[in-house]
Amino acid sequence: MGGSSEFGEREEAEGSAYPRHWEADVVLSDGGTVHLRPIVPEDADQLVAFHGRLSDRTRYYRYFSPYPRMPQRDVERFSHVDYVNRVALVALLGENIVAVGRFDRLTEQESAEVAFVVQDGHQGRGLGSILLEHLAAAARECGLGKFVAEVLAENSQMVHVFRDAGYQVKRAMEEGLVHLEFPLDPTEESLAVSRAREQAAEARSVHNLLHPRSVAVIGASTDPGKIGHTVLANLLGADSAAPIYPVNPEHRAVRGVRSYSSVLDIPDDIDLAVVAIPAGGMAEALDACLAKGVKALLIVSSGFSEAGPSGRETERRMVHEARVHGMRVVGPNALGVVNTDPAQRLNASLAPQLPGRGRTGFFCQSGALGVAILAAATERGLGLSTFVSAGNRADVSGNDLLQYWQTDPTTDVVLLYLESFGNPRKFARLARRLGRSKPIVAVKSGRNAVRAGLAATSVRIDETSVQALFDQAGVIRVESVAQMFDVALLLAHQPLPGGDRVAIVGNSSALGMLAADAALEQGLRPVLDPVDVGASAGPEEFAAAVRSAAENEEVDALVTVFAPPVAVPGASYARQLREALHEADTSHSKPVVSTFLAAEGVPDELAVPGQDGTPGYGSIPSYPTPERAVLALGRSVRYANWRAAPQGEFVRPEGVDSEHARELVEQWIERGVERLSDADTVRLLECYGIGVSPFRFVADVESAVTAAEEVGFPVVLKSASGQLRHRTDLAGVRLDLGTVDVVRTAYSDLCELAGSGEVYVQRMAPKGTSCVIRLMDDPSFGTLVSFGLAGLANDLLGDRAYRAVPLTDTDVSALIREPRAAPMLTGYRGAPPADMAAMEDLVLRVASLAEDLPEVRELVLEPVLATPSGAHVAGAALGLGRTPDSPDSGPRRLR
Repeated sequence: MGGSSEFGEREEAEGSAYPRHWEADVVLSDGGTVHLRPIVPEDADQLVAFHGRLSDRTRYYRYFSPYPRMPQRDVERFSHVDYVNRVALVALLGENIVAVGRFDRLTEQESAEVAFVVQDGHQGRGLGSILLEHLAAAARECGLGKFVAEVLAENSQMVHVFRDAGYQVKRAMEEGLVHLEFPLDPTEESLAVSRAREQAAEARSVHNLLHPRSVAVIGASTDPGKIGHTVLANLLGADSAAPIYPVNPEHRAVRGVRSYSSVLDIPDDIDLAVVAIPAGGMAEALDACLAKGVKALLIVSSGFSEAGPSGRETERRMVHEARVHGMRVVGPNALGVVNTDPAQRLNASLAPQLPGRGRTGFFCQSGALGVAILAAATERGLGLSTFVSAGNRADVSGNDLLQYWQTDPTTDVVLLYLESFGNPRKFARLARRLGRSKPIVAVKSGRNAVRAGLAATSVRIDETSVQALFDQAGVIRVESVAQMFDVALLLAHQPLPGGDRVAIVGNSSALGMLAADAALEQGLRPVLDPVDVGASAGPEEFAAAVRSAAENEEVDALVTVFAPPVAVPGASYARQLREALHEADTSHSKPVVSTFLAAEGVPDELAVPGQDGTPGYGSIPSYPTPERAVLALGRSVRYANWRAAPQGEFVRPEGVDSEHARELVEQWIERGVERLSDADTVRLLECYGIGVSPFRFVADVESAVTAAEEVGFPVVLKSASGQLRHRTDLAGVRLDLGTVDVVRTAYSDLCELAGSGEVYVQRMAPKGTSCVIRLMDDPSFGTLVSFGLAGLANDLLGDRAYRAVPLTDTDVSALIREPRAAPMLTGYRGAPPADMAAMEDLVLRVASLAEDLPEVRELVLEPVLATPSGAHVAGAALGLGRTPDSPDSGPRRLR
């Protein structure tokens, strides 16, 4: 649709002029979608039809005259562009153009006049701002730096589109016209505006999916063994607030509900269509849904991308057709979607059992595992607000759900079961923002493989990058679904801890010691020895000990371990425990975990019923073992620390010449340079204020002596042999050479050892702790900065910390203090501490270089000497390469 099927032929006919990469599916402010693409001559008839659908008022605002019909010469001019000096984009909904935006380069080569017009029925959906974003990106690609526009003063809506875009707009008014000018380089404000609109639009599209006003089940079956029967039964069994329409051409009714031969025969509008038919019948069902104007499609059928290349192509075309007609798609191969809101009561899924109402949102890629997950949530008493299983994730993804849950007032905790990432950079951005207000708990499977159904929409990420992504975004990573529920039960029912000080109270010394050991292992601090009231203690004595610990101002969290006595029923202890915590008035400040009766979940005895009778806030979760209880508490403490820590600021270091650095890199890339010479490496680093200790490369002894005198004694000699560089035993290095004779002797030794006379002569840096700073490029995720101490700790044990670019000042501070060997920098065992401010400044400069120059695919600073007087770089190597397109840069678009 939208001309996509003939694009290949068009490119072949017109050469490479047609910019296919400008095509995009975009979400509008009401949650619908349109397809954007550059205009082509074949659009002439559609352009005329579009013009005919515009109201007189809209035509007047656009052309400053009535302009009732478009003359043929204008049709030719508007539909024939060169994609460089004259560019036009059309927004398509189905076969129809609903908006057009264009720019024409002015005689002043760096500016262009921009204009756009939106069909009346589609105004107010955000099409103007979308077109402006995509036109600005195309203009920058064409070498333009500024847009100008002439707008009638009375056309306030258009003036607002330009004004609200976030650019620095200059305005002037003359004879009823407003003249606007603004530079095209993105600003912090324009980026913030774009992302706010993206969040609102994508959240709205998910809201439409989870709050349908009507649901059709295509493939509703009378056979209990068919998935079409299951999903219809579950929809009806949930007593959905929306009317349900079975679609089955062979039966007049299914499960006592009137059925229809086609979705086109249903008398009402359809918001959500659930498709449960074989993949072979998908094309006909999709055409009917497109013609009906269905807003969202949920495909529980399999046989698409997981079935091979042909299925993958079918899936791709299906999603494109849906998007160009304004529709979002969940699946294929999805378990379904669930909304437990009493006003909605939606169970459009294959899950036979649903948890109760709660405040936890759950996204899961695997349909098969989703059934087990929902059953486990029910067994443990964890209520859900919403649940989405995306299957092959051809369209709607976890990122869309993060956008929705950001503003969903019914969701406080987010759970993710991820097998892969579609857009990891965007995930990191969204998770970091959401995590500041709502905890995210994630299981990331598929460490070594991605299932076939997700391969087409997934990117592989190194495990190091995944961990850095989660750490930086504040995502609580767990290793299994069981651990995910352990943490979720605590976050859903108890407050976040104010610190890491824990008290342990129980009636078993053995359980108390297990809890204490687990707490220490998790980095928690037991403030007292575990309190053991004894196996014979009654409910009152046990409750008094719990209350005393809860009221202790030095306690941030409480662990209760309870083994049931023989004579007294556990309910008595539970009642006294709840009353004790109520009297202590700590239910909103100090979390409590328990091993009550070795139960798993929220036992009835410790539950605080919610409105629907399921466990609500204030309920005390129970775990089968103290270790699992404390593990969940430890995860909660680390998340609370991350959330309470300053977010930091993106600081630009002083003395950076990024423009000159950009010029150098572009020259090297054009010449095909992949590894920079030593001299060029120094030149580029100097643009970012990173100095390398003076050195010379020599090949004979007299040159070594001369170089030593030039750089200044004392000096270091380093063999240029690759086998001897950076060895931990420093076999290829001679240090602290203070005289000419010593230099001669050291040179002779290195020549004999390496079998080569090529050495580096470098001024001796002050003595300090040797460190390594690296840039690592992950094509799917971006650039990582790693930091570690040089030597065995780094090379053999991998004692390194990672952060993803861009880095805030707090990221930088945490990065250099995270390795286990980092105390060596801060005065370990009486050693003089290094200048940590200088080290942070150096890392910040490296991060700024990586952010400005994504073509720098590898950078190694080794060794970096961390000394009390500063940070001294003694070695550097740098590699370049063309950068892949970032999936989270540029104007808003769907994957």
